[in-house]
Amino acid sequence: MEWSGSKAPDIDVSEKKSIGKGVFRKCDGCDETMVAEELEKNFEVCPRCGKHHKLRAARWRELLLDEGELDEWDRDLVPGDPLDFKDDKPYPARVAAAQRSSGAQEAFESGAAKIGGMPVAYGSFIFAFMGGSMGSVVGEKITRLFERGTQMQLPVVLLQSSGGARMQEGILSLMQMAKGVAALERHRAARLPFVSVLLHPTTGGVAASFALLGDVNIAEPQALIGFAGARVIETTIRQTLPEGFQRSEFLMAHGMIDRISSRLEMRREISSMLGHMSRGRRSRG
Repeated sequence: MEWSGSKAPDIDVSEKKSIGKGVFRKCDGCDETMVAEELEKNFEVCPRCGKHHKLRAARWRELLLDEGELDEWDRDLVPGDPLDFKDDKPYPARVAAAQRSSGAQEAFESGAAKIGGMPVAYGSFIFAFMGGSMGSVVGEKITRLFERGTQMQLPVVLLQSSGGARMQEGILSLMQMAKGVAALERHRAARLPFVSVLLHPTTGGVAASFALLGDVNIAEPQALIGFAGARVIETTIRQTLPEGFQRSEFLMAHGMIDRISSRLEMRREISSMLGHMSRGRRSRG
């Protein structure tokens, strides 16, 4: 573009700021700026430093499941408002806002799928929906996941990512912890595998119930995994916590999880583990 005179023509400041918006992304791990499409194609894993950024539930299906296909269960279950809860807005309004922003009906999805050709009962938290919080519907869907896995003689693969119990449902939310664990124990009594995949973050009531009860517990690198937050614990015990406390690597070093796996290797590793456990089950039977 050419112009005459000593002064360039006026340019809309908002237009200048929007140039390149959404085209580039900065990695939270190494601060490198890269083309957003590069990170998207690599399933939100930084190709420079390996930092794992949050991945949407739909991309997890694409990454783990054969053909990315999930025959979804219980999609029609939606939360009620048993306590008529209100803070600065009513609970139903919060749910409606979360449904709009996340594109999901609730903070959990489940269904029948295949991983490496092996049929599985698959479940995944949706962190974008109210922080993956576990209310009555989430707890019911997890319970049904284990029950259907038991009935259909399928291994369960469950992706955990949650801030914990949903406070808007009070004790009804906390009850889901015991309810889910009871269904898991019935699944285990049938000698069926349960692979628990711990994503960032896995905290609160979810971490304190079924999340760490897998036959195999696999975590992503640097995932935050634990019940209470570090500041709460430090205030309670009046001690400074070790460096990296509640991260995957700390839990691995202290025997609380079985493996740390890159997201890009997760499908292959889960498939291999299910194959080994399935063969072991047949040999015992």
